[in-house]
Amino acid sequence: MEPETIKETASAAQSSRPFRALARIGYVVLGIVHLIIGVIAISVAVGPGGGEADQSGAMEQIARLPFGVVVLWVIVLGLAALGIWQVAEALLERDSDAKKKWGRRIKELGTAVAYFAIGATALVYALGGRSDSSESSTTMSAQLLAAPGGILVLVLIGLVVLGIGVAFIVRGIRKDFAKQLSLPAGKAGDGIRMFGTVGYVAKGIAVAVVGVLFVVAAFTHDPEKAGGLDSALKSLAALPFGQIILWLVGAGLVIYGVYCFARARYARL
Repeated sequence: MEPETIKETASAAQSSRPFRALARIGYVVLGIVHLIIGVIAISVAVGPGGGEADQSGAMEQIARLPFGVVVLWVIVLGLAALGIWQVAEALLERDSDAKKKWGRRIKELGTAVAYFAIGATALVYALGGRSDSSESSTTMSAQLLAAPGGILVLVLIGLVVLGIGVAFIVRGIRKDFAKQLSLPAGKAGDGIRMFGTVGYVAKGIAVAVVGVLFVVAAFTHDPEKAGGLDSALKSLAALPFGQIILWLVGAGLVIYGVYCFARARYARL
């Protein structure tokens, strides 16, 4: 398919009202997933158990609800639409500065991959299967550690994930996320900005810890260290005042979930 044809297809998709509605639903279901992960993290902070504090744990909780399978299919469709929207944004990026254009394209495509990955986890549960994100991360780390040059690859993965986490934190502090929103004036807009700041910082901390664990797994030759988001959040509990830190991060993820609901309403699509 010719590049111009691909761009025309992407533009047509973005111009479709039903498709934009599905993309907004994607933000809603993204909010639901983060709410559940945050609640699980808080439950781990206040007592033993609590389940897996990652997307797999969130999908498992949803699957147990009445009509949970229906909700899972809505998550699949919403996140698929949101992922396709991000791909279209990357294809239609028009910044005159080549470096900025490709930087934004990489960011948008990376975001699309994240949406597709969460949607794929929802699909597994919607079809009656089960997924373990922590186990998948550990298995991948073990395979890399056993491969020639795998340690370097694992370190690079860890540094990239760490960088993504730091980017979330910076974006939250600078309130850069607000550029993609058409926010109302007054206290409502200020409240959404505050929720976005807290949410982005909390998510950034969680993602950054995942990156650190990948690096630790590489240097210790222990794939069990790289257990994904669940391991990252639970590792916070082992720090001094760790339960308080984990509770705050969990609460921040809940706030990020609420922010996603507002984003569904005010995102510039």
